[in-house]
This record gives sequence, structure tokens and C-alpha cells, in this order.
Amino acid sequence: MGISLPDKTIKLLYVDHSQLTAVERLQTLIADNQLPITLDVERIEGKIKQRLAALNAEGEQAALLLDNKNKLSLLKDGLSVAPEWDKLQRRVVSAGRKSELILKAAKISADSQVIDATAGFGHDSLILASTGAQVMMLEQEPLMALLLFSEQQRMSAQPNWQKLMARLTIINTDALSYFARLQKNTTDQAVAVDVVYLDPMFPEDSYQDSKTGKGAKVGKQMQALHHLAHPPTLDEEMALLNNAQAVVADNQEGRGRVIVKRPQQAPFLAQQNPDESWHNAAVRFDGYFV
Repeated sequence: MGISLPDKTIKLLYVDHSQLTAVERLQTLIADNQLPITLDVERIEGKIKQRLAALNAEGEQAALLLDNKNKLSLLKDGLSVAPEWDKLQRRVVSAGRKSELILKAAKISADSQVIDATAGFGHDSLILASTGAQVMMLEQEPLMALLLFSEQQRMSAQPNWQKLMARLTIINTDALSYFARLQKNTTDQAVAVDVVYLDPMFPEDSYQDSKTGKGAKVGKQMQALHHLAHPPTLDEEMALLNNAQAVVADNQEGRGRVIVKRPQQAPFLAQQNPDESWHNAAVRFDGYFV
């Protein structure tokens, strides 16, 4: 179920007449998933870089680009970003608890049911699904959801990705609304949820040590997300954590957990101490067990 919002008109740039079928597929994805997006379609005449520079000079409005390989990218404030799941192939193939901290924290297996409540570009969902688990990907921002749907469709055309893609279900909705539906209508939750994974937006300086000012740089994908969404307030963090815990509490096997991804130097979500934490130099996973 999508978010009920007025349609937002977004410019879609493409580069060649041969892509009209790909443009139609995007229109179908928007319609089938009830995304509140209307595409203003334009074929780029002349040099791509010049048109993109002109678009950036026109204002702050986000746009989409369908390149000559039919990869969909988001254009915002001079940035061009895309999920690019194919670049994670090596990580996905070799993913395990020893190599991926997120899997060490989540402790999931092939029969697990996972909700990635803040899907973003979907990279963590791929790693979670690499275990064989079913992953429900929630993404509130319609443009980001369209990027995810398009990338899933693109990668599903590659035989060695099809099984993994089949384990991903994408929904354009906010986490709190989805959690509320699960708790109100048990028919939406035929199988108990084992793990809810949260990677909420946080201030851009959260990667920096508060004392030294040093830390990891924010990548361009994270910069793009900051242009589309804002970090939650403390009350919103509390609601997110409490409702996530309520969802996994319905797991009758007593193994439900909420895993929260944070920058290493960031405070705990909603200022709530976790039951256990796993970390490396840049990132931390906080576990809340139910």
C-alpha cells in the first residue's frame, strides 16, 4: 500500500529513442505501485553533460535520468546517484557473519522474515537477503521507492540475481504506518517477523567524533538522502523503536530483535541503551532484544 499524496511531477531524462519501452516500464511501475509521481519525459538532445549542467542550474528540483543501459539515477543538487546493486555482487556472494557485521547482529537464517523499515538504496536489504531470508523493504520517499522498483526489475533480468530479487518485497510506505497495520490486522502478518532493521536518517555530522571533529566522510548517496528527507525528532525515534519492538514481540518463538544501524559516534536511537552492540571503525549496530 502506497502513501496517499498528491502526485509530484518529476522530469525524466532519457538519451535515445530506443529507450521508449524502458520509459513505458517505469510508467507501469509507477501505476502498479500507486506511486504519487507524474513523469515529465524529455529526450536529451545534444551532449548529456551540458543538459545535466543546465538542469542543475535551473533550480533545486530533483530529476531522474535513464542512461543508455536503462539504469535509473536520481539527480539532485549536482549529484547523480543510483542503487547500483550490481556493484555489491562480491559482497552479496561472500556475505556471512564473519564478513558482514549486520549479519552478526541480526543472526538470521534462510527461514527468517525481516523488515528493513528504512530501505534507502537497498544495500543492507541485499546483504540481509543473501542469507536466504525474506526481506520486506519499506521506503517512504516515492522517488527512492521508484529507484528501488526499477533496480529490482533491472537486476531480475540477470539470471544469477533472480533468486535474490525474488526474496525482496518493496513497499512505498512509512515505517510507523506499516507497523500500525501489522499490529491492527494480523492477516498482513501471516508469518512472524524475526528482525526489524532500522537505519534512520541522522545529522550529517554524526559520523564525526564530537571531541576531535574527525570521522568518516558522508558519501554522495547519503548526501542525496539528506536532500530528500530529514532526521527524525527524538519523539519520532522513540515511536519508531517502540513500534518496531512491538512488531517483533509478536514472534511466538521468542527470537525477535530490532537492529539499529548508527554511525560509530552517534548517540543511541531514542536515547535507549541497547542490549548489545557490534561495531567497527565507522558504523555501529545496536541490538534490542524482545
